[in-house]
Amino acid sequence: MEIQENIVNKVASSGLVTLNLEEYFHKGERLVYDIKDNLFHGLILKEQDFRTFIKEHNWEQYAGKNVAITCSADAIVPTWAYMLLANKMKPFAHEIVFGSLETLETVLYTKALAKINVSEFAGERVVIKGCADLDVPVSAYVEITALLTPVVKSIMYGEPCSTVPIYKRKD
Repeated sequence: MEIQENIVNKVASSGLVTLNLEEYFHKGERLVYDIKDNLFHGLILKEQDFRTFIKEHNWEQYAGKNVAITCSADAIVPTWAYMLLANKMKPFAHEIVFGSLETLETVLYTKALAKINVSEFAGERVVIKGCADLDVPVSAYVEITALLTPVVKSIMYGEPCSTVPIYKRKD
């Protein structure tokens, strides 16, 4: 007697839409520009010296890169110094932020996710993929949840075969 079993892929037939945040990762190089290297004795910023640096520095080296501008020294740096750096980097760099690499990653994801047409997810049951090969910041998960909540039927986190419910619209 031959027994024939029909194997059914319940995940494939579930109607779930998987959203992988890794797909919104900007591939450009990330780097930190630490203004401490421009400080006199690591303490103060001398305007004339800084302006000379601004004129002579090779800004083209930031082409296509994502730059976090910061100061790791315990020094008072005038706001205009950061503004000058941003002004000179902007024609070359892809993205410039004030803060850490974590801040930079948050800004990159926020801008990428803002381009999503959320109406494409209207009424859908969405699984936001949880296991990632890249280090997706928590801020990206918060951002996508805020963007999708008004339009989707439900949001889950994880993998289609094992999810954690996040939101379910009450009909």
